[in-house]
Amino acid sequence: MNILVTGGAGYIGSHTVHQLIKLGHAVTVYDNLSKGHAEAVPAQASLIVGDIRDGALLSRTFKENDIQAVIHFAADSLVGESMQQPAKYYQNNVAATLALLETMLSCQVTKIVFSSTAAVYGELNQWPITEDMPTQPTNVYGRTKLIIEGMLADFAQAYKLSYVSLRYFNAAGALEGGSIGEDHNPESHLIPLVLKTALGQRPAIDIYGTDYPTADGTCIRDYIHVVDLAKAHVLAVSYLLSGGESRVYNLGSEQGFSVREVINHAKVITARDFNVREIERRLGDPAVLVASSRKIQSELGWKPSCSDLGSIIKDAWTWHKAHPHGYV
Repeated sequence: MNILVTGGAGYIGSHTVHQLIKLGHAVTVYDNLSKGHAEAVPAQASLIVGDIRDGALLSRTFKENDIQAVIHFAADSLVGESMQQPAKYYQNNVAATLALLETMLSCQVTKIVFSSTAAVYGELNQWPITEDMPTQPTNVYGRTKLIIEGMLADFAQAYKLSYVSLRYFNAAGALEGGSIGEDHNPESHLIPLVLKTALGQRPAIDIYGTDYPTADGTCIRDYIHVVDLAKAHVLAVSYLLSGGESRVYNLGSEQGFSVREVINHAKVITARDFNVREIERRLGDPAVLVASSRKIQSELGWKPSCSDLGSIIKDAWTWHKAHPHGYV
């Protein structure tokens, strides 16, 4: 199949491109490289550098590559920045996705897998989180993703678009062997920050709050290996191309690990000790966020195969050791 991957030079996008190619799909990556890295795109994929709001270039890309479906990753995703610069997020997430959908329809492409987020749920006080729980995002980033989910539902009803929206939790890890991995600037995710500390690139790793109602007092999160995430996107696009109806799914490992557990695992795997600072809680950090992925497991047969914490940290460490400064 001929698949267009927007944001395919980014972290999760590039891992998905690798999985698509592994299964024999023809892949066109469409990325403006504002955050993505051309080095992360495998040679077997075509790379088009452009903005999805460039209707002429995007339309030409659809037609010249006979695109049959889209996997849409392109977005801004920093929670703090979204609160400081909401206009940027409504432009780059919502308006850009609307432009993408309009171009898709003009080119008779009606299948899309959308990279959503657990941030659409906000701060729920119950877990595991299921797809039918209330969606009450507490930040602009989550709101833009929820708005896009609403757009997809409206387009599905009005224009016969078919979509799968994947709400995932904490993506982590890297491709086995360390050829591609996580390279964000600035970095805000716990596991790469811990590993950068192990490499001596940071003076310490901070634990924000040690008085949560959890076993060790620190926040618990659901970490999912980026390769398991990538495989879910491939399953979702195959499902749509075989005639599947629109769906919304959570993606998580259904396991929760505390901040302190992540740090302790990292110390063992890296065989390095490093400084840990305990500071005050951050406003709005829920004590526990753990997903239920039962729906996608039962309907699409997806099952995480490498999302144990040890495998996640081991693969991420292989990447960070080989690329201490990312792709540069």
